[in-house]
Amino acid sequence: MYTLLSVKLKALQKHPTTLLLTYVVVYFIWGLGMNEFGKFMEIARFANWWQVITCYILYMVPISLLLRNKPFFDQYAYGLVAMGILEFMGYWLQTSYAYPDNILAQVFNPLNFSLGMALFFALYFPAGNWLVSKIYHMLFKNNPTLS
Repeated sequence: MYTLLSVKLKALQKHPTTLLLTYVVVYFIWGLGMNEFGKFMEIARFANWWQVITCYILYMVPISLLLRNKPFFDQYAYGLVAMGILEFMGYWLQTSYAYPDNILAQVFNPLNFSLGMALFFALYFPAGNWLVSKIYHMLFKNNPTLS
């Protein structure tokens, strides 16, 4: 297990700093926006705003980087496992809050709420990788010294 983790950590360290910063900025803004959207629509929210940093930057960015060159389905499938664990832990530890009788619980029923959230948020990995790739190439394609 230690060998696998050290190999994956070394793979993460090979990415250019500008790419890492692009991921951090995009995922941070995305996380803040989704947390605010969840509050506004009274679906779900983090218990603390700074969980955007732990979930989106410290958890999702490294996973996205490891998945970025894989096909869409692989990114989604691995993302589903990652988000299933995250959703389960968030509601179990009560660091995530689901509003009672929210619209998703009404449509899919409360027993399927966190499963639905995991299925939805697993799309973040292929979508996030696509978005970061577009932004990164738009910002840095003409300046190879920055990458």
